[in-house]
Amino acid sequence: MEMVENNTVNVELNGLPKSDKSPQKRGADINYGIDDAPPWYLSIFMALQHYLTMIGAIVSIPFILTPALCMEDEDPSRGIIISTMIFVTGLVTYIQATWGCRLPIVQGGTISFLVPTLAILNLPQWQCPSKDVIATMNPDEKSELWQIRMRELSGAIAVSALFQVFIGYTGLVGKLLKIITPLTIVPTVSLVGLTLFSHASETASKHWGIAVATIFLMTLFSQGMTEVQVPTLKYRKGHGIQVGWFPLFKLFPVLLTIVIMWALCAVLTATNIFPEGHPARTDVRIRVLLDASWFRIPYPGQFGMPTVTLAGVLGMLAGVLACTVESISYYPTVSQMCGAPPPPLHAINRGIGTEGLGTVLAGLWGSGNGTNTFGENVGAIGVTKVGSRRVIQWAALIMILQGVLNKFGAAFIMIPDPVVGGIFCVMFGMIAAFGLSALQYVDLRSARNLYILGLSIFFPLVLCLWLKDHPDFIQTGNETLDSTLSVLLGTSILVGGCLGCVLDNLIPGTPEERGLIAWSNEMALKVEDTTNDEMTSTFDFPYGMQLLRSWKWTRYVPFLPTYKMKL
Repeated sequence: MEMVENNTVNVELNGLPKSDKSPQKRGADINYGIDDAPPWYLSIFMALQHYLTMIGAIVSIPFILTPALCMEDEDPSRGIIISTMIFVTGLVTYIQATWGCRLPIVQGGTISFLVPTLAILNLPQWQCPSKDVIATMNPDEKSELWQIRMRELSGAIAVSALFQVFIGYTGLVGKLLKIITPLTIVPTVSLVGLTLFSHASETASKHWGIAVATIFLMTLFSQGMTEVQVPTLKYRKGHGIQVGWFPLFKLFPVLLTIVIMWALCAVLTATNIFPEGHPARTDVRIRVLLDASWFRIPYPGQFGMPTVTLAGVLGMLAGVLACTVESISYYPTVSQMCGAPPPPLHAINRGIGTEGLGTVLAGLWGSGNGTNTFGENVGAIGVTKVGSRRVIQWAALIMILQGVLNKFGAAFIMIPDPVVGGIFCVMFGMIAAFGLSALQYVDLRSARNLYILGLSIFFPLVLCLWLKDHPDFIQTGNETLDSTLSVLLGTSILVGGCLGCVLDNLIPGTPEERGLIAWSNEMALKVEDTTNDEMTSTFDFPYGMQLLRSWKWTRYVPFLPTYKMKL
């Protein structure tokens, strides 16, 4: 695991190790900044917190995907797909945090890819046969039934992601920052949280009492008890055992909430207050744990050689475009939240290119999904106020190990749905709020800005809901075009972001009114000719920087930290 070079001296403040290199230069109220390295024992628990934050969303995707693949409920291959997705999430997250944009973000499966995936599988040639027909098949035929569909998805995901790799590593995505303004960011990010409300509602409504209690504890720990510290025993050489004070609630609000509510559900399960089969029982997914293998290493092409079709690639490209805009929106937000300088162009270019590379790997591994910045974990940074890159690297290691040790991950899959629903209510709300926070750069007294804002948020919700209720409305006579248009117009974050971008760049407005001046400073659109400032050290590669700086030509490569070209 990469060790970030840091010549600062750690001091202990109220029991919390802090770096004298303050991470709060941009007004971020955080406990650990991006370059801070918490003690390893704290890092593991904080990493586990991030793992628990993303596991619910990760697991929900295969459970939606596998029925569309014509896979039976009792098929043990479900666990293989789940482990593969988590393994790839850990692998790509580590690459992104260490060599990519180097922000403390988790790269994992996304609903944005699930929408075009379901559209592809709804095509006539991929629709599932009846259950009676499937029941007559032998095990090999059943495996081939879903694996041929997985190969189609794998090829579509891997090839369409090459577009993201291209615009990232060639620097074209940096050029797009001229037209991606705050009024593009606001609808894109806020709609992620707003459109996910149905997923939060679906899980929380399985037992509102447990979900509301989860929300209450999360609020109490993360907002009301941040200054409460608990006594702990610690050993210091030369001083013996001493009593220290540890900010437990400030650092682990998510983990504490999940553990307490999980334990409560276990008690209610053991006493049979929750009847058999109730979604709040802790044994409702016990079969997942029993069927999971102890050890299995996922590998590329494990379900066969991916196939490529034009319809699949064009349909999946909608998910790639949506994820690109979404991730660009998250980068400055995450950077500010973790006390880092504004992300420079080379970090943004490299981040998008690495995300595309991760999606290619996800396709080749057969996860049935791509990779994108996890909004849930962005929200976790805001709740826990821990933005350390080291913590995310530990989280990536946990994910990789879980992808190999299937029993380990299956245990966390047993977290009751209402608990996950309560966490979602908090996290998705945080995502929507972070999206709206970009409005601080624009003039909200401007009727022009209010018009763009209102239309770009409200219209996508109306359009996407209507298309969901009328899936056969688009009939051009070309099935490939029908599928592509349905996916493009049915993705709210893509529609909202594009609408906000077009309107903001076409409707006349002053730079101050549009927030372009403040936003350009936030995004660091001008690359300064410096080599030793804090911004460069934060987003530098962990190794080899001295060699890169000795080569003059590297300043023209848009994804290297030595990049010095201006927009």
